[in-house]
Amino acid sequence: MRTHKKQAVIKVISPGKPAEPIAPSIAKVIEALGEDTKREGLLRTPERVEKALRFLTSGYSADLTRIVNGAVYEVKYDEMVIVKDIEFFSLCEHHMLPFFGKMHVAYLAKNKVIGLSKLPRIIDVFARRLQIQERLTQEVAQCIQELLDPLGVGVIAEAQHFCMMMRGVEKQHSGTVTSAMLGAFRSNKETRDEFLSLIRGR
Repeated sequence: MRTHKKQAVIKVISPGKPAEPIAPSIAKVIEALGEDTKREGLLRTPERVEKALRFLTSGYSADLTRIVNGAVYEVKYDEMVIVKDIEFFSLCEHHMLPFFGKMHVAYLAKNKVIGLSKLPRIIDVFARRLQIQERLTQEVAQCIQELLDPLGVGVIAEAQHFCMMMRGVEKQHSGTVTSAMLGAFRSNKETRDEFLSLIRGR
């Protein structure tokens, strides 16, 4: 039986020394590709790319405690909570090309619930990093487990990867599905089946 090594994911990565500018390196890459960085269309491209990359990797410096902002509530509720079809966008760490899709998140409450809008924000924290889909799925599940200490957490991600669509095998209609099941979702087939049935709309 496979075991998952658990490690805390609710942490802030200190920015440390001021970040080195990225734009000069982007300019060199553009030139190495055979383009002229002085032509009108590319004059500000290095700065734009830097700004985009800073945003797309902003999850590294995100403070999950501030994002959740106390929106964890004591409630006499011990049933399943599901939020379906949460859109996400991320960057593949192998080629730095986008992958995107939707995530379904469920937890089996143990007298604690979280504000529903916080779940998409939590997903964004981990999606806005250089990622692989498998790790992203697991990190979201582990974060919810740490925040709520529920009886279980289930996360399913469905995504399309530009590194498969634009290059390599060039299969535009391929999709990847990953899951992370913790606690009751892993040990109890009925709980897992209920989750899968509900996200499929049955």
